[in-house]
Amino acid sequence: MAANGCLGKGFTLRQIVLDTETTGFRFSDGDKIVEIGCVELENFLPTGNTFHQYINPKRAMPQEAFKVHGLSDQFLEKFPIINDIIDDFLNFIRDDSVLVIHNAQFDMGFLNAELKALGRTQISMSRAIDTVKLAREKFPGAPASLDALCRRFKVDNSGREFHGALLDAELLSEIYLELVGGRQPDFELSDNERTLDTKKKKVMTRAPRSFKITEKDKMAHKKFLSKLKSPIWFD
Repeated sequence: MAANGCLGKGFTLRQIVLDTETTGFRFSDGDKIVEIGCVELENFLPTGNTFHQYINPKRAMPQEAFKVHGLSDQFLEKFPIINDIIDDFLNFIRDDSVLVIHNAQFDMGFLNAELKALGRTQISMSRAIDTVKLAREKFPGAPASLDALCRRFKVDNSGREFHGALLDAELLSEIYLELVGGRQPDFELSDNERTLDTKKKKVMTRAPRSFKITEKDKMAHKKFLSKLKSPIWFD
């Protein structure tokens, strides 16, 4: 749904921009989630509500993954395991939200692998919007990484020394709003609310100009009036 689309009056569209960090690329090889970050949008506007949690994966962090997000075994060992925080996460995203994810197949695959291992209901892929797909549809052939899209839309990612779930979700929320039409939604505005206040506009006016009328001009005007029936001009 585009940001300049129309929502029914009183309807609230809730979207959760979501990102995860993991111990590797394949949950099928035993890789685990170590961080979840979420940013809430309502009707394409950030609400300020976020969810952020580091997770102890109960396994060693491969060096390759550490180079990406900088989360070490020593740092993560003091945080709860996934089973202890999963309810908080599910309560935040709820069942009525759309999930906005960069490369949704990856994050959804890990989330559902964790849920399956816990005997919990998995999340339907139909709930996810993949911003990689959106970017490739809008800019065919152009790079679609988060950094590339930050450059394209002039989103400041100077603090992104490492990947971080909450930071990346915050950056992605800005990118997503640009991808779907910009950050100027006006779904609830009435016609009166859309009307510009013209009193606030500065109007440029010309100084009055005077023209000298000659006797020849006056005679030509009288001759012209004599040819008209009930003229609206007078001497």
